[in-house]
Amino acid sequence: MTATLPAPEQAPARPAHRDGNVLRWLGAYTASMIGDSVYYMALAWAAARTGSASQTGLVLAAGSIPRAVLLLGGGVLADRLGPRRVVVGSDTARCLVILGLAGTLLLTSPTVWMLIAVALVFGAVDALFLPAVGALPPRITTASQLARVQGMRGLATRTANVVGAPLGGVAVALGGPVLAFAAAGVLFAVSLPLLLAVRMGALLAPETAAPTGTAWSELADGLRHIRRHPLLGPLMLVVAVSELGFVGPLNLGLILLSDERGWGASGMGWVVAAFGIGAGASALLLAVRGRVARAGLVMCLTVLVGSFAIAALAYVPSVPLAATVAVLVGLFAGLGGSLCGALAQTVTDPAYLGRVTSVSTLFTHALAPLSYPVTGAAVALWGTGPVFVASAALCVAGAGTGLLMAPLRRAELPR
Repeated sequence: MTATLPAPEQAPARPAHRDGNVLRWLGAYTASMIGDSVYYMALAWAAARTGSASQTGLVLAAGSIPRAVLLLGGGVLADRLGPRRVVVGSDTARCLVILGLAGTLLLTSPTVWMLIAVALVFGAVDALFLPAVGALPPRITTASQLARVQGMRGLATRTANVVGAPLGGVAVALGGPVLAFAAAGVLFAVSLPLLLAVRMGALLAPETAAPTGTAWSELADGLRHIRRHPLLGPLMLVVAVSELGFVGPLNLGLILLSDERGWGASGMGWVVAAFGIGAGASALLLAVRGRVARAGLVMCLTVLVGSFAIAALAYVPSVPLAATVAVLVGLFAGLGGSLCGALAQTVTDPAYLGRVTSVSTLFTHALAPLSYPVTGAAVALWGTGPVFVASAALCVAGAGTGLLMAPLRRAELPR
């Protein structure tokens, strides 16, 4: 007689908020994002004190050029070398560049061309860092925890926004740009040992499926993977269209709306803070809950509700009402964005994680900000109301596209 032993039950996945590996990654990501905020504050202050208003704008815009041009290549590199290696290398480069600038400013005064050069280098390194850091979560936790990790990442981003700017302001007030740049460099340095301590999952190690062709062929292969995938293609389309609708009103549009209504800087600050509260609440909800049933449908519906809230924002008569609507925008847009990220990471083949992340990041960090000049010109011609409504219509188009595509509408996150 032979006895068949029962198969051992699979151990339940450790919740991401109790997983030391995830928490080390989250700590490194948070320190790096705060360093980013401090760096941009120091760069803006140094540029404003060194050159004219137009030269300041040139310095601040310089970093976006290499970031947009090299971002897709950064995704290829993350898949070829592994995202952890690229994240560690790019964070090290950022640390050395910014600390080097701080040391240089101890010996000489900044010039516009010096700041432009630093911004260009920093933007190029960012093009490597962003796809790699976005591709790491599926390699350090299980698929069932990716939604929770996206929520935790959203909380880290909001924390960086709240802490980074005041910290940069204090550093500038106490020691000028030198101290602020030094503080940013130290924060990048703090993230490095945490990143080095992050363990990669054995089944998703970069060596198992490293690309072997040329960079161009690997990029083309990644784009084909997205186009042919039943879920990734629709997801990227929703991201592209919705981001173009959201980013203009939520950045430049709020400034112009506050000026048009006479709310002043304090009024705009309350509205922006309310949006941050809503986005933080959505991130906290996802971090605690860990999973949302019928994630594809919920994602499309939350983007749809957020679209109507954007249109309403231009017609509320007072700051308290505008802040209330902004909470709704942050809540629904934030939840939709986090679910989109979780779905994309869940369904992407590990070999393509860097390239898929680079495409979504291209839409959110590089191409969408190009709508700022269009938004400003449109507001000058027609006012804030029609422009906010047109932007909301674009968001509705993105959500509607997702609802019409059955694979996305029926998409679920792993249990």
